[in-house]
Amino acid sequence: MRYRLLLSLCIFAVSAAAQAPDSVAFFESKVRPVFAAKCMACHSDAARSGGLTLTSRGALLEGGNRGPSVVPGAVEQSVLIEAVRQAGDLKMPPGGQLAPEEIAALEKWVAAGAVWPESKNAEASKTPAADHWSFQPVESPDLPAVGASGSEHPIDRFIEARLAKDNLKLSEEADRTTLLRRISLDLIGLPPTPEETEAFLNDRSPDAYEKQVDRLLASPHYGERWGRHWLDIAHYADSNGYNIDGERDIWMYRDWVIDALNSDKPFDEFVIEQIAGDLLPEPSEDQLIATGFHRNTLLNLEGGIDFEQYRVEAVVDRVDTIGAAFLGLTLGCARCHTHKFDPISQKEFYQLYSFYDSIDELSGADGEEDRRTAHKPVIEFGSPEELHERDVIQSQIDLLQAELDKYQEKMRARQAEWEASLSEEFLADLTPENRTVFETSKVGERNVYQRKAAEKIYRAQDKEWQYRYAAVSAVRKLLPELRSTMVMKELPEPRVTNVHLGGDFLRKGIEVQPGTLAVLPPMEGDADRPTRLDLARWLVSDANPLTPRVTVNRYWQRFFGRGIVETENDFGTQGRAPTHPKLLDWMAAEFRDNGWGVKAMHRLIVTSKTYRQKSDFRADADDVDPRNLLLARQNRLRLEAEIIRDAGLAVSGLLTPTIGGPSVFPPQPAGASKLGQMQRDWIPATDENRYRRGMYTFFWRASPHPGLMVFDAPDSTVACTRRPRSNTPLQALTLLNDEAHVEFAQAFAKRLADEGPEGQAEKIDYGIRLALGRAAHPEETERLGRFYQAQLDDFQTRPAETAGETAEQAAWTSVARVLLNLDEFMTRE
Repeated sequence: MRYRLLLSLCIFAVSAAAQAPDSVAFFESKVRPVFAAKCMACHSDAARSGGLTLTSRGALLEGGNRGPSVVPGAVEQSVLIEAVRQAGDLKMPPGGQLAPEEIAALEKWVAAGAVWPESKNAEASKTPAADHWSFQPVESPDLPAVGASGSEHPIDRFIEARLAKDNLKLSEEADRTTLLRRISLDLIGLPPTPEETEAFLNDRSPDAYEKQVDRLLASPHYGERWGRHWLDIAHYADSNGYNIDGERDIWMYRDWVIDALNSDKPFDEFVIEQIAGDLLPEPSEDQLIATGFHRNTLLNLEGGIDFEQYRVEAVVDRVDTIGAAFLGLTLGCARCHTHKFDPISQKEFYQLYSFYDSIDELSGADGEEDRRTAHKPVIEFGSPEELHERDVIQSQIDLLQAELDKYQEKMRARQAEWEASLSEEFLADLTPENRTVFETSKVGERNVYQRKAAEKIYRAQDKEWQYRYAAVSAVRKLLPELRSTMVMKELPEPRVTNVHLGGDFLRKGIEVQPGTLAVLPPMEGDADRPTRLDLARWLVSDANPLTPRVTVNRYWQRFFGRGIVETENDFGTQGRAPTHPKLLDWMAAEFRDNGWGVKAMHRLIVTSKTYRQKSDFRADADDVDPRNLLLARQNRLRLEAEIIRDAGLAVSGLLTPTIGGPSVFPPQPAGASKLGQMQRDWIPATDENRYRRGMYTFFWRASPHPGLMVFDAPDSTVACTRRPRSNTPLQALTLLNDEAHVEFAQAFAKRLADEGPEGQAEKIDYGIRLALGRAAHPEETERLGRFYQAQLDDFQTRPAETAGETAEQAAWTSVARVLLNLDEFMTRE
């Protein structure tokens, strides 16, 4: 009772001091000037470095990422005082120190109860970034009046309204052959066949174009084309990354993406299943496979690493990917400090981090054998008989492993005695590095590398241990090979998540719970601890303004080469403003409010006159809009790496059209897979897998296929929302001389001989129809004819140069190489 009375009196005294006029005067004359001159540049409502703002007493008491900054009346317990004294690891202000009298004033102020005038406490400064356009609700604007073209298509009405402000109009519609090649490459990533082109040219019905669009949207190759775009964002690869870059089983996730897009799965379901399919009620196998989206993080299983460090990096990667894929925000900038430009605090970054902090990861086992058998968060697929056989054999492995583990414990107990008995002759036979381990280090004092080296040498001398290693390996080889894929799985008990001070996972700040960004609408529901499923539903909730805007903007980018928001990965205050803000919001609302239909949105875009324009240069538009931001014409786009390969396969007749399945190994330059730390052999397929589409090429992160990288494929280390388009001599040399492309040219030449009409000019015309989707111009026929004759003459006089072909075949191969290296071939008009 006496303690409670004393505590009440203390609280009353502090409250009274907070209102004392002399205390207020002391704060205004001695404390506020220090804050203003030395602290507010980094600790304001706009900056919030370390999550701390010094704009009110309440903010000080709440504190930042280290907890409360001031404990009124308790100088020694106040982080603020410790920081300005520079007595610990936190030293403020950075690069300098307060004067002794300034520190003394702060100490006196805290001791007196941290007085702050109430009138000042009530003031709240609003973060300007909260008013940024992208954080505002998505509302569908009214459609502009019909423009000069007479098109009532909603997209055209917005585009033409903006063009009219600069006295510009849409370009004419492209010719039919250009249109069909354009939508074929955009929707399925393959050029049209001559038969498809002929059918379109002969179809005079008013909806002929729309019928072609619907045919392509229904093609199973649609999922491949648009799946490749999504896999860039997921940074899909077939290996773990880092130096060892071990192989991983994840291709079933790639197939899930393709199937989801082909079936036109609504985008909200597409998102929810990838973010949290494992948390859905009674999830199906497909919904579990979908969670491979977040299993595309890099993974380090090298011996001697701090596993926690790389687990943290994987969790950070998932937060970054959420920001890039759905929010269009650079969330990673808030990992080490509050975001400098956008309203994202460091605390909020770790609130998002907390959603992923309790994921079951690969274990950080030591030793090569342990790493190979480490637990993996995977699901396996096989017949009941195969699964039963697997379980029986695994139980035998577990027993043998347990016996081996016990034996290893006995060995460790005898290791010091064994080392003491080592002879000079034995040590002399060791490498200098290993000899140093035994000569200068005691068992208990070695670092991890020295310990492993000593244990390896010790084991090599023990015949019984070798027999028991060998036994486990022999039984493990009996395990049936089952299809498997990595999935997400929660730990039984969630980890405690703290802010990482300065981004360092070893320096723990305040504890945080899962949560989102205050600048955006809150999550629905009243769960004490929100889950990834809550996060997924929040991302695609009607109230979230970013996901629909970011998504339709990215679709627009695919069809025009540039988004309405050009900085498609940054919708924050440092990103570009939208060129057509009302169009963006109209499309976002249309997408969200009509069932999140992906194919419907794609159909809407490609049926507009804006999309169907010619891409020809216009001087009048160039004077006003040199970068074609207002879209007075279409844009010419160089094909992506995989599509250049796919087009070559399709034109040559070699394409294996199989959808899905494990990754494959087409030819690549000799030695390319040996450029990383691990010297791997790349054995090209000799069956139909040699001619699979580019998206199925096995992707080693440490040594990716050169034919993909030379045409700007991403390296799959982080989410890629837009590929650059470069133009280098290496690209031309690849198309001319790379083994795969020479093979395409040879098959193309054979196709001309087998399928083409009689006559040189007719074969050339047929080749151009196959490669470029249009008829040959007379001058093209004449020039290629002269080139063919020159090549034929050359090969007839030098038969050794034909590479086993007849002179005629070799000459047509030269013509095919020209066609497959044309700018028009590798460009979508």
